Amino acid sequence: MKTFLTILITALLAATGTWFALKKTGAAASSAATGERKVLYYQSAMHPWIKSDKPGRCTICGMELTPVYEGDKGFDDAGGENIVALTQNQIQVLHVRTVEAKTRPLVRTLSVSGTIDDNQMRHRVLSAYVDGRIDKLYVNYIGAEVTEGQPLADFYSPTLLQAEREYRQLGGELKQNTGLRLRQMGLTPAQIEALDQKPADALTSQILAPISGTVVAQSIYEGQYVATGQQLFEIADFSTMWFMFRAYEQDMPWIRIGQSVTVTTPALPDKSFVGKIAFIDPNFDEATRSTKVRVELPNPLVNGRRELLHRLYADGMVELEAPAVLTVPRSAVIEAGPQAVVYIDQGGGAYGQAVLKTGRRGDTHIEVLSGLKEGDAVVTNGNLLIDGQAEMNRAFMTPPEETKPVSAQTALDEEQKQSIAEFIKVADAMAAALAKDDLAGFNKASEPAMNVTGEMVKLLSPAVENLDDLDKSRHFHGFDDLKSARTAFHKFSVTATAALEPLRKAGQTPEFQIYECAMVDDAIPGVSKKARWIQTGGRAMANPFFGAEMLECGKEIKP
Repeated sequence: MKTFLTILITALLAATGTWFALKKTGAAASSAATGERKVLYYQSAMHPWIKSDKPGRCTICGMELTPVYEGDKGFDDAGGENIVALTQNQIQVLHVRTVEAKTRPLVRTLSVSGTIDDNQMRHRVLSAYVDGRIDKLYVNYIGAEVTEGQPLADFYSPTLLQAEREYRQLGGELKQNTGLRLRQMGLTPAQIEALDQKPADALTSQILAPISGTVVAQSIYEGQYVATGQQLFEIADFSTMWFMFRAYEQDMPWIRIGQSVTVTTPALPDKSFVGKIAFIDPNFDEATRSTKVRVELPNPLVNGRRELLHRLYADGMVELEAPAVLTVPRSAVIEAGPQAVVYIDQGGGAYGQAVLKTGRRGDTHIEVLSGLKEGDAVVTNGNLLIDGQAEMNRAFMTPPEETKPVSAQTALDEEQKQSIAEFIKVADAMAAALAKDDLAGFNKASEPAMNVTGEMVKLLSPAVENLDDLDKSRHFHGFDDLKSARTAFHKFSVTATAALEPLRKAGQTPEFQIYECAMVDDAIPGVSKKARWIQTGGRAMANPFFGAEMLECGKEIKP
């Protein structure tokens, strides 16, 4: 689309240029007849893109326009190839729109997914302190709600019964020591204090709930004998639940403790729960390059049961906001090459290119670290067409550089060519696995990537430049999800195609194909729009960045 519109602009400008050329030719003939110098146009010395065919003043600074005669260069050199001048008609046809760069809070909504777990700090396993027999169960099903101190079972133990009798008969320090033994056998201080009033013929003691919560496991039945240490009950406090999700490295500049998270789950499609981030695990997983984040959610009782059930799948929307920073709309930034650029309205139909250093990316705006100042009017609509015109300006204004033929720089020996062939085979296998959405296949295909890439970089370093990025991107340790696998593969694939394409043009590599996708940033947020990958064997193009979602998205890049 960009190419078509660029051609359209070129045609319009060419037509305008032809009209001026014909006018200039007629004027030149008239001038030759009279012997006078002919004025070609009038131009602003301070703002060289302001031109007119009549005398007047600069529409920006008010300075009188200077006549430019036949044979004069005028002031075009001051503008440079990064200035694009448009007429008012062109501005209207292209629907050029501008917005001022402003300091504002940067807002982003982060979508996450995870599971609902219980509060691990309020989870108890109740075990037998002494050998004995379960005489009666007061709670005999999983899911029962219990309160702290509530009887769970009657327990008969000869050892415990003997210690209780001794406690009632003794006094002073001996009684106190026996009370300590009873604590070790599982009685609570309140139970020990009540022993003096306990009937002498009572044969059992009660097992009480240590906390309020929900019974999530029951391992005993009435009449069952249990041994010391055997698990009896497991109780979890579901009044506060934990929503656990993973945050990746690129998310960490945004996430802070105390931020609000709105949680929804398919089990309760008509409800949402709001909690705050309470903990960020400082330990990153080396394989996924992510860490766990915990959100605490209140979970009240409704009609005798908790709304949020244990271990549910859930989605979360994290409300992220950074302090006020200088921003521009995302639509204003062009990232078709190695640099991010915007076009600034300089008045009078002129638009100048500015190279940006960008920071964090919000939902609608991007943080600007350098390259702009507050109040600069940046183009948000029509900027791609202006950029296309700027590229043509550079092509016409910049003389081609003399370059040594690639083949003369990269005459490779057989060992180097064999190393490249092995590398291409691995890169193709990785791309093919991702195109099939096959995570296990990708992890297996990427296992030899580190060694094969390292060997190729080592062999080609004397003959091929700029292999450092490829060497840095060769580390694959296995991935838990396709998103992180595609993110790592993107960096590897971009550097691989950049390194191999000059060799392919020079005929120094085995036959392979390079394909390009122009919308990769939709699949992998935060990267440039375009990215390339390698295929072999003449198989049909299969996009590894989207997989089955958009398998045929891309075009072949010919040598």
